[in-house]
Amino acid sequence: MTVRKHSRLVDLFAESAIRCTRDADLRHLLEEVTRELGFHYFALLHHASLQWSAGPLARFDNYPADWEHELVAEGLAPDDPVHHASLRTNIGFSWTELDALLALTSRHRSILARSTRHGIGEGFTVPANVPGEPSGSCSFAVRRGGQFPAHRLRCAELIGAHAFRAARRIHDYPARAPHPHLSRRELQCLRLIAAGKTDWEIAVILGISIETAHQYVKSARAAYDVISRTQLVVHGLRDAWISFDDAIPPDG
Repeated sequence: MTVRKHSRLVDLFAESAIRCTRDADLRHLLEEVTRELGFHYFALLHHASLQWSAGPLARFDNYPADWEHELVAEGLAPDDPVHHASLRTNIGFSWTELDALLALTSRHRSILARSTRHGIGEGFTVPANVPGEPSGSCSFAVRRGGQFPAHRLRCAELIGAHAFRAARRIHDYPARAPHPHLSRRELQCLRLIAAGKTDWEIAVILGISIETAHQYVKSARAAYDVISRTQLVVHGLRDAWISFDDAIPPDG
């Protein structure tokens, strides 16, 4: 396909996305363009929607239902390597680039292997990170063993960006979303992190095991869809869980 035809597909999608007023409209449009691009699957979402369903979070896809259920039910979502990698770049990336972007752990590789068992093959993801809003992404993937349309990636990148912009409009962004709910223990950990405490120190102060403290910190980060303690403290300050008087610069 020529560059002109690629450009025309992007233009047609952008024009149609502007007219979408519901998730269902945008979902149908993405289903059509996904096939046109040569992919089989798509997923457009705010990453936090996999842990926290309240608020104006976008989430729709056509992934196999069993895989989506497994991802959520078994608590795999906070460690999804595609979502983590989306926080480390501002341009689209193929999933073959994940190791370079993220330094994949055994947990990451296990999640990728599970998705493959559900029939998901190679993919391409467009990050969607707007300051002050939950992070998100728009991904396209082929079936396991399917031919990956490498020549359509720049086109897919532009379409993914237009799709997420439409989703933000439908969900009333950039209006500020309500902050997620944190449990009593998660709030205690957040305040101690703001005071510069390590997980070991948090465990001693709260009288819990270090592993339990680590899990509370991890779940608080997942609620805000952030990967560092510093980002968690920034969100805690923004949402008034803590004050500037409480906070000293934590280790990242």
